[in-house]
Formats: sequence, structure tokens, C-alpha cells
Amino acid sequence: MSWLIQAQGLGKRFPDVHRHSERWKALWQILRNGALQQGYDALQDIDLLVRKGESVGLIGENGAGKSTLLKLIAGVLHPSSGKLQTRGRFSALIELGAGFDPEFSGLENLRMAARLAGLSSDEIRAKETEIIAFADIGEHIHNPVKTYSSGMVVRLGFAVMTAVEPDLIITDEVLAVGDESFQQKSIRWMENYLKKGGTLLLVSHSMYHIEKLCQKAVWLHEGRIQLEGDVSRVTQAYLAWHRKKQRPETAMPLAEGEDEVWRLRSVALNGSEDPVVDLNSGERLEVAMKLYSPDGRPPNVNVGIVTGDGQPVYGITTDMDAYHPRATGKQEYHCTLRFPNLPLLPGLYTIRAHAMDPEGVRLFDTVERELQVHGKTRELGCVRLEHEWHD
Repeated sequence: MSWLIQAQGLGKRFPDVHRHSERWKALWQILRNGALQQGYDALQDIDLLVRKGESVGLIGENGAGKSTLLKLIAGVLHPSSGKLQTRGRFSALIELGAGFDPEFSGLENLRMAARLAGLSSDEIRAKETEIIAFADIGEHIHNPVKTYSSGMVVRLGFAVMTAVEPDLIITDEVLAVGDESFQQKSIRWMENYLKKGGTLLLVSHSMYHIEKLCQKAVWLHEGRIQLEGDVSRVTQAYLAWHRKKQRPETAMPLAEGEDEVWRLRSVALNGSEDPVVDLNSGERLEVAMKLYSPDGRPPNVNVGIVTGDGQPVYGITTDMDAYHPRATGKQEYHCTLRFPNLPLLPGLYTIRAHAMDPEGVRLFDTVERELQVHGKTRELGCVRLEHEWHD
């Protein structure tokens, strides 16, 4: 498999320019030596290989160097040390509004960005309607970009990218800016792009998005690679580190081999842990979950139902109903969510169970089970609503 990004010993140093004199000193070092001799190392000794067709997530705390690495790869910044080679056509969504002229309209910026991305005038005319439809910002497409919200800017930039279909997409927290419907549409597009052999380099603080879209993950810590490899292994190690960092001194000590994060030990639909469970429309559904808590506090549990193409149908968390999972051991919990008469229409659905911290702030573990609902009906939609016809 050919590679698109290859970095060896990559580093980036920024000057300390808190005072006016330091700026002149930094400039003199660059002119005299061709590089900074002193300063802040945002990245050090980064070895990274991204092959064609791979999806790689970059994770880490704020200030770990994630955005700096993306900017080096995208060519926005130049490395201070090491080697960086890239191949293919890139599309980068790193900073809001980057490359857009705030005085021009969205349509004018769309045409300019598509042309800079390599599309011909004929290709732009052929795809313009498609790009505008994906952006879905209505008549705002004719207004100056300086009047746009951050979400509208991302919509426009992402829409241009979908028309270009580059060899590699580089994006930094785009999914955190768009609204719910835009996130769903973007994720569906990215999944289809990856299925067709596209390559993705994604920065996100959402471990759910990283695990959903990426095969591999790279954890950056203080400018260096802390861990890289399989996405589940790296994200769980990162979450465990966060948990340990935030762990109060009074928390229950962990036994040897125990985790630092909340986990779902098992998820069963009507007593079955099979990947796909069958059910007739209108029958009872029970989602039984066994959970692990690292500090003995009951976790917050989230259960959602989505259609086969990812459209949400229903979601609920334990804290919405002021319910706490039942303790079955020192650090073990159990809860069951029961739908007495599940009104789903026939089709394939996904049941998603999430283990969260007791505060409901951070998601630590996700398990998905597919539910095949059977029945004969000509009704439309996802659910059956009680109804009556009258004269």
C-alpha cells in the first residue's frame, strides 16, 4: 500500500517573543543560522506514516501539538527539523475561514476555493448546485462570509471538499462546530469516502468520532508521540490517563489489572448478545447492561436507537429519569432499559449503549447491537403512532 504522508524526526520550534527584544533576537537567529536556537518546541521527533486508504485519528490535550502537526502536513507551516514528504491531492479544513475572503460572498468563495483545489471552470459549473445543496445555508450563500457564523463557514468549506474528493482529507475538529444534522451528514459522507478508498487524518476531542471513523490513532502528549496503533487501544489508554489525572485522592484504590475508565461489560437485547437480534414490531425489547466503575460510583448510561443510515430515532440517559444503575458488586453495576411495546416499523436499526462518567460529561465506552424489526405494513417512517380515523 503506497503512502501519502511520511514524517521522520519531524519537529517544530516557535520563538519566545513575549517582549519586543525577543522578536529581534529570534529574527537574528534565523538569519544567521537558518533556524531558531532557542524557543518553544511544539513538536519533537515525530515519526508518522499514513498509507493510502487509512483513517488516522490524532488525539491529545489542548496544546499537545495536534493542530501544529496538521499545519505542517498541509504546508501552512514549515518544519524546524526532520523530514516531511507528502503525495497526492490534499483537502484541509484546519482553521475556520482559512482561504475565504470575508468580503466576498459564499458563492464567490465557493468558486474560488474549488478553483484553487484544482477543479476546472466546467467542473465547477457542473458541481456548483451540488456544493450549494450540501452546504445548506440557504440565501446566505449570496451574503459576505464575514456575516457567517462559525458553523456556516464550516458547512461551506466542507461542501467544497465533498466536490473535490481528494486523496487525503485533513480536518481539525470540524464535527465539533457544525450542528447535529450537519454532523450526521458529514459523518455519512466521510464513511462513504473511506469505503471508496479515501484517506483521512482527523483531529478530535470526541473519542466516539475517532473510534467511529478511524482505524488507527496517534496520541500526542507535550509535542511527542505517547502511543500509536489500533484506535481502540490508543483511545482507551488516553481516556484512562485522563481519568487517572482527574482522580481524587479520596477515590477507591484500584486493584491490580483494573481499568481507570467506566466500561460496558456486556449488552444484551432480550437476553441475547448476538450481533443481530430479531424482533417483531410492537413486541417488548429489553436492553440489559453490565457495567464497570473504577471508583465505585454508579455510571451514567446512555442508550440510543438509530436507523440503518444513522438517523437518530430515540435516546435516553439514566440521569434524565433520575435513575442510578444497581450495584451488584464492589465496582460492578447493572441496569435494564425496557420498552414494553417497541413501536418501531420494520427495518434494520442499531441500539447504541454508552458508558459515561457519573457527571455525564465524558463518554468512555460504546457497544452497538443491531436490531432487525419484522412486520407487514405500508406505514411510512420509523415508528408507529397510535391513531384513529374519524368522519
